[in-house]
Amino acid sequence: MKNMMNMMKRAQQMKKRMDAMQAELKTMEMDGTAGGDLVTVRVNGENEVLRVSIDPKAADDIETLEDLVTVATNDALSKIKNHVSEEMKKVTGGMNLPF
Repeated sequence: MKNMMNMMKRAQQMKKRMDAMQAELKTMEMDGTAGGDLVTVRVNGENEVLRVSIDPKAADDIETLEDLVTVATNDALSKIKNHVSEEMKKVTGGMNLPF
């Protein structure tokens, strides 16, 4: 019975930390870059693109520019995903949960 109480208490603590993590995601921002910083894309922890910055030198070739925006966006999203994954490991104590 005591074990069950401890498990419930730990689950409640984990829930509080998860809720705090969800709130933090709203304010978390990461930049992704491409083409030697010709293109920078900023995303938040909810995978929303907040800003795209393009150096005027990159505007000469539209096909290349499209590729650079894609690469920079994927770079930013990858950084956010990795950061969230690391933070979730801290919250869950390394338990591999499906979210």
